[in-house]
Amino acid sequence: MTHDQIRQAILDIIADIAPDEDISNVKGDVRLREQLDLDSMDFLDIVMELRKRYNVEVPEADYMQLASLDSSVAYLEPKMKGK
Repeated sequence: MTHDQIRQAILDIIADIAPDEDISNVKGDVRLREQLDLDSMDFLDIVMELRKRYNVEVPEADYMQLASLDSSVAYLEPKMKGK
């Protein structure tokens, strides 16, 4: 997957998990939880959806890598190559 495809995949997952959130203006460099009304369960749902949809494992120790949209894409890019 390309950088933009990974970004869109993350936004799609967030839209499915939190359908009431407006994801059209999500800033890449700001923590997702500061921009959106996501709680820890929503965050776990994002991790579970990454595993379910793309077979990508995110160890608990790496959860902070998914804090912002940009850091999520950077972290997931090598894991989602060829998917």
